[in-house]
Amino acid sequence: MDEQTTAEERQRILVVDDSEDMRVLLKQLLERVGYGVVLAEDGQASLTQAKLHHPDLILMDLSLPDIDGWEAVGHLRKMHEFRSTPIIAVTAHVSPLEEERAIAAGCTAHVGKPFDTRVLLQSIARLLKGGRITHGT
Repeated sequence: MDEQTTAEERQRILVVDDSEDMRVLLKQLLERVGYGVVLAEDGQASLTQAKLHHPDLILMDLSLPDIDGWEAVGHLRKMHEFRSTPIIAVTAHVSPLEEERAIAAGCTAHVGKPFDTRVLLQSIARLLKGGRITHGT
């Protein structure tokens, strides 16, 4: 097998955030380490992009215009193809109560903003390998 990973073979991550700066930052970070990246700027776009691109993992901001992240995660979890897709809440909602709310909504893990890029990348890698995370930073 060729050691070069093609775009079709790369694991794909959907980044959902209403901040263009955050989308660009995460896209650059993830592409630098070899992931394919799809972007969405709001909850409705996250549902559309997920259906179109079938990501291996989703990074979901929770404070979004139109459909918020909690609701978007709920919609995704109702769809058969996304029932087991890892979803990491990447959010400024960092209290223990907000983390519990994110997990209750269907998120697999919770990482607070601002985040340590190493912790985020380790969390992504662990979840893509089928591991579990109890909580983020």
